[in-house]
Amino acid sequence: MRLIQNCLALVSLLMLAACGDNGVGELKEWMNQVKKETQVKVNPLQEPKVFVPVSYESGSLIDPFDSVKLLAVFARIKAANDNGLKPDFDRPKEALEGFPLETMKMVGTFDNKKKLQGLIQVGKIIYPATVGSYVGQNFGKVISVSESRIDLVETVQDATGEWTERKASLELQEAKK
Repeated sequence: MRLIQNCLALVSLLMLAACGDNGVGELKEWMNQVKKETQVKVNPLQEPKVFVPVSYESGSLIDPFDSVKLLAVFARIKAANDNGLKPDFDRPKEALEGFPLETMKMVGTFDNKKKLQGLIQVGKIIYPATVGSYVGQNFGKVISVSESRIDLVETVQDATGEWTERKASLELQEAKK
């Protein structure tokens, strides 16, 4: 019987505790006051622009998407920008032209009393390169060889198909210890 009385007392206390606001009433009062004092400002929307339809009469105009017209324009641009620069496709290829420049490393130089030769390693094979040698797959021509680097000029096509030159170099790779 005593257990039942204790359980009823506990349930009564829990019900009374649930009825209290636990300080939330003050917070609700403050929130209501802020809502009353706050004024909402809504900016008016701008008037939409008026669309005026225009009819397209294609019969008397030139078709802007005609491929013949585009080819003629490209031909005029090419003729105006033709700089005469293009690689020599008829010369025999050298050994180092079969490899991309990114796979090559300059590993040293060799002086044979005539001219300084750069030593380029591709894989496990070392090739000599002198001024005038061709290197890489972009028609790269060696323009200078020094103790620390090999400078070259590559002839590549740009986005419009025109040939242009860009400089590149191979730096001497330090030996790993």
